[in-house]
Amino acid sequence: MTITQNIAVKGQHNKPIVTDLFFKQNTDKKPVVIFCHGYKGFKDWGAWNIMAEAFANAGLFFVKFNFSHNGGTLEQPIDFPDLEAFGNNTYTKELDDLESVLNWLTAEDFEHAPQIDTTDITLVGHSRGGGIVLIKAEEDSRVTKVITLASVSDYKARFPRGKDFEAWKKDGVMHVVNGRTKQKMPHYFSFFEDFKANYERLNIQKVAKRLEKPLLILHGTNDTSVKNYNAENLKNWNENATLRWIANADHVFNTKHPWESDTLSKQLNLVVLKSISFIKD
Repeated sequence: MTITQNIAVKGQHNKPIVTDLFFKQNTDKKPVVIFCHGYKGFKDWGAWNIMAEAFANAGLFFVKFNFSHNGGTLEQPIDFPDLEAFGNNTYTKELDDLESVLNWLTAEDFEHAPQIDTTDITLVGHSRGGGIVLIKAEEDSRVTKVITLASVSDYKARFPRGKDFEAWKKDGVMHVVNGRTKQKMPHYFSFFEDFKANYERLNIQKVAKRLEKPLLILHGTNDTSVKNYNAENLKNWNENATLRWIANADHVFNTKHPWESDTLSKQLNLVVLKSISFIKD
């Protein structure tokens, strides 16, 4: 298997999009799978590398990357050494990053162009990344299929309300403590302002209703971070979507970071199998 990690893809926001490729080098043109991590996530989190190998072993060209403002750097792509970048992230920057990755992969001079089928591109998004891939799939004709993993269904509902919102607006920044790293992670109020300015584009309900491409919704029955109604919303808004519950699975499909096993959890393995079947169908 060919594994190339920490490629610096040029983006639109003066920070590299640190990207990994997993595929089996042969004469076959492979369907492309692009994975987008979620909030406080990164491409090397937990079992994502083992997941990437599973997709590649199934004959797919698997791509995963760090959003340019996720808080990682090219030198340290794991965790969050650049909290200033994290604080300045927005949904539209993440959409721009995904577009840059798509442009890079589909360019005529892409190094591995003979290995990929650019007419067969699936986007996979976890949690917050689920909304990103839905939006991009609806607006970009290059994308042919979409898979959401434990996806949110409403970005507006994720913002603070009441006194917390007013304090954020007044102070210009709020901090969230990362339970694992213990870092105080900033969110600048510009994040909300960007959301408000681009609300129509970022309205997942409207996007899901307009989406005419095959959609697979995968969600754990024990997800306490993104409640089950989010998956039900997506299915209700897109009657042609396929919703599959992953029994006894939490928000990260019973994995964690760091992931010390060399195999996937039962629940994440089922996610991979269902995803591969959907992509190849």
